[in-house]
Amino acid sequence: MRLAVLLIVAGAVGLADLTGVFTGALDHPAIEYQKRAVHDPVAELNRKLDAGKTLEYESAHGYLRALLDALGIPVESQIAVFAKSSFQQHLIHPGNARAIYFNDAVAVGWVRGGPMLEIAAQDPQQGTIFYVLNQWASGKPRLTRRDDCLTCHESYDTLGVPGMLLRSVYPANNGFVLRELGSYKVDHRVAFAHRWGGWFVTGKTDAMAHLGNAAFKGENEAESVEANFQGYLSPGSDIVALMVFDHQMHMTNLLTRAGWETRFALYEKTLTPEKLAAMAQEIVDYMLFVDEARISSPVRGTAGFEEKFAAQGPSDRKGRSLRQFDLQRRMMRYPCSYMIYSAAFDGLPVEAMAAIYRRMWRVLSSENPRLSIQDRRAIVEILRDTKKDLPAYFRVL
Repeated sequence: MRLAVLLIVAGAVGLADLTGVFTGALDHPAIEYQKRAVHDPVAELNRKLDAGKTLEYESAHGYLRALLDALGIPVESQIAVFAKSSFQQHLIHPGNARAIYFNDAVAVGWVRGGPMLEIAAQDPQQGTIFYVLNQWASGKPRLTRRDDCLTCHESYDTLGVPGMLLRSVYPANNGFVLRELGSYKVDHRVAFAHRWGGWFVTGKTDAMAHLGNAAFKGENEAESVEANFQGYLSPGSDIVALMVFDHQMHMTNLLTRAGWETRFALYEKTLTPEKLAAMAQEIVDYMLFVDEARISSPVRGTAGFEEKFAAQGPSDRKGRSLRQFDLQRRMMRYPCSYMIYSAAFDGLPVEAMAAIYRRMWRVLSSENPRLSIQDRRAIVEILRDTKKDLPAYFRVL
């Protein structure tokens, strides 16, 4: 089961190679992915359903709208992929794109006419947990965990942990992926010219080229495809939501791997300051948007996602937030990931979190050609006002 267009690559590398995969096993005593109780938002919703809460069913969307409301996911986050993916791929094509809705911890996939909703939820310690919800009316709806999703969702490209992977592909006009043309694993560092193949993209991009809204016969033979959003909860596949999704999926996997690698190494008594420092450097570079692909022309969304996302805060005493957008030259106004507030970040082992904070302060408190003094000062001030348990050594620059 896939919530993004996937390519499975097998592989394994050493712990020191942090561009590789988690080197332990899911059933290792420090992990026990399938045994330990989980506390992701879907697991918590299931507990409420068991206690008597219910979800309203509607004929057009089944449980979709009720599930999004229960999980706090805005309909404005809707993005749509028409390349064939997931086990419901027989229903997916340019005329019936799969919609994905998301917040900081959960992604929900919906296919018009599909028999079930596909859900991926982030547990603070156990990583991404996969569920389905049947799309027929029931007096006692419940979301069912599906570990068989790991066939696709645990690979080299998910960093060896149960996680999410976002790909840009070359689709034919029927939605089938032309694998011989290759694909791109996407995060915020990937050039926009290589993003969103197989996805619909709505919003203003001006001169900024991308692979969205197109079907291909060959790498240089493309034709436009039209989206049909009649009957969807939102009228588009918002470009700003796509950009946030690009950033968040890899950030989520990085946090899971950092937690798992630390727990595994502690159990095996192989954790060293050098390993922690290397891990922290990779995570902090990504959190601070080092090597982010630059925006070549202003971006404007269409579905109201920008406003919904930015309004979530938290804000500092000057009204600044890590959720505020720039969209003129880079994605965020203040280049530090809002995922620092996530349960996945707060759930890191203390050793990993301490190393990440030390590295972050080292970067923010020193001259850095990639971050201006204004950006560094603003990030520190925002964190001091909004981040609980921030180390005392974070001082105003």
